[in-house]
Amino acid sequence: MNKNKKWRNAGLYALLAIVVIALATAFLDQEPQNQKTWRYSKFVNQVESGKIEQVKISSDRSQAMVTAQDGTQIQVNLPPDDPQLLDVLTENGVDISIQPQEDEGFLFRILSSLFFPVLLLVGLFFLLRRAQGGPGSQAMNFGKSKAKVQMEPQTNVTFGDVAGIEQAKLELNEVVDFLKNAERFTDVGAKIPKGALLVGPPGTGKTLLARAVAGEAGVPFLSISGSEFVEMFVGVGASRVRDMFEQAKSNAPCIIFIDEIDAVGRQRGAGLGGGNDEREQTLNQLLTEMDGFEENTGIIVIAATNRSDVLDQALLRPGRFDREIVVDRPDYAGRLDILNVHARGKTLAKDVDLDKIARRTPGFTGADLSNLLNEAAIFAARRSLTEISMDEVNDAIDRVLAGPEKKDRVMSEKRKSLVAYHEAGHALVGALMPDYDPVQKISIIPRGGAGGLTWFTPSEERMDSGLYSRSYLQNQMAVALGGRIAEEIIFGEEEVTTGASNDLQQVAKVARQMVTSLGMSDRLGPVALGRQQSNPFMGRDIASERDFSDETAAAVDEEVRNLVDQAYRRCKEVLVGNRHILDKLAQSLIEKETVDAEELQVMLTENEVQMAALT
Repeated sequence: MNKNKKWRNAGLYALLAIVVIALATAFLDQEPQNQKTWRYSKFVNQVESGKIEQVKISSDRSQAMVTAQDGTQIQVNLPPDDPQLLDVLTENGVDISIQPQEDEGFLFRILSSLFFPVLLLVGLFFLLRRAQGGPGSQAMNFGKSKAKVQMEPQTNVTFGDVAGIEQAKLELNEVVDFLKNAERFTDVGAKIPKGALLVGPPGTGKTLLARAVAGEAGVPFLSISGSEFVEMFVGVGASRVRDMFEQAKSNAPCIIFIDEIDAVGRQRGAGLGGGNDEREQTLNQLLTEMDGFEENTGIIVIAATNRSDVLDQALLRPGRFDREIVVDRPDYAGRLDILNVHARGKTLAKDVDLDKIARRTPGFTGADLSNLLNEAAIFAARRSLTEISMDEVNDAIDRVLAGPEKKDRVMSEKRKSLVAYHEAGHALVGALMPDYDPVQKISIIPRGGAGGLTWFTPSEERMDSGLYSRSYLQNQMAVALGGRIAEEIIFGEEEVTTGASNDLQQVAKVARQMVTSLGMSDRLGPVALGRQQSNPFMGRDIASERDFSDETAAAVDEEVRNLVDQAYRRCKEVLVGNRHILDKLAQSLIEKETVDAEELQVMLTENEVQMAALT
């Protein structure tokens, strides 16, 4: 502060000195003004009398400064365009001079003499402010942290606003409790966790949890995104990390939240050509600040990412991020709690059953459910309704899953019949396959890029565990082939269309995974073929290395073909044996465009059904 004041005083003194010098210069340059004025007639008489020694005529010839022989100076106003004046002066031997330009006014002279010095001083003043890191400085402020500091966080979010991720809430609630009641933990020798890493798919509520921690903890909160550390200049990111932790130390105890930390915390030296120097220096500084030679007491770092697999191992070790908290997709109970939270403030009709919505939306994240209810509210407003009914919710679910309806698309009768039989084939095979997901709804209304859709309700248990049996995968391939085989049965092999291209790709993918990755081949046995690339920056997610012979590759192709042929036979047996139900279901779709699960179940109950074989 004293240094800034010293510079400010020096600038004021310099400005005062410049003003004094300019005023003195203007006064010295100003010619003395004569108080005596003659009329033009008297001036001419004095010239003819030989009493005038010198005449200075202004540039516009409107005035003259006359010097008499006794040294007296007189001002004379000249008449415009007098052609005889110069002749009279010359004949009488008067010294004549004409000024090259008009004599400037006194005030203008002062301002002109001050302009450039003042401009120079103002520029010097702003340069000094930038050099001192004053407000508005950008050139010298690269190394300053861009973290948003809230001494008393006002996020308006508490743990009561976070639902469906109870385990993650419990883990973070302990951190908040430690900040509020540290004695209870220190008495038994417990130390506060230095860092908590929130890991999970997008939309599961990681940032929302951090905002809730800020609202609950009641301590200073610094929030920043991982991408805000890195700039084009090497060393800037590391400087920002240092500055952020200096702010945190001065306000300890406090919480630092780094969102999308994978932008700066990726594994070092993993790319070809040496990697990214700026990002690696920033990461090194972050590692040092979190757990280096100097201890950061009272600073808790919370970070969020959906790509924990690419983070550097030194960042994940205990002492830096002591806890890795998984924020996963909610189960049925979690989805119900989330729906109850997002239903606040929305006018729901009596027929809206949140329990039914939760069961119908397996795999939805908190962000998906929030968007779902918002879309339902938009549908209600668009239809001029005062309440959100179950119809709007169902339409919103279909829109979120498959895109908006395209009811304005004109379909010919042949095309409508083709799509109806295609979707009826999927639905009928799915309904008659043992231990497969139940059919939820069938529609031939175009949505997105699909001409029609068949919705299935996935098993909650399968999705939570991630365990799928061999029979389920075989059924999945048979169901995917249902549309193509229905077209063959009804319209003939020559009339099949390209509508089943995605279905065929799915069948081939599942069959190859069963053989090469899941060990579900009778011929090859329980063996995994092909190694995944281990470098995260070399296309690890899409590339694999072949580690088997050409003979094994041929055997893999044969096994894939056998699995597809087996699924084809099972699917065709179901559709041929239940042709009468296939025709009724397709006709119902042509007439009503949509058939729900209850209508399909009634149709199966009222007709004789031939079930699919187990193998």
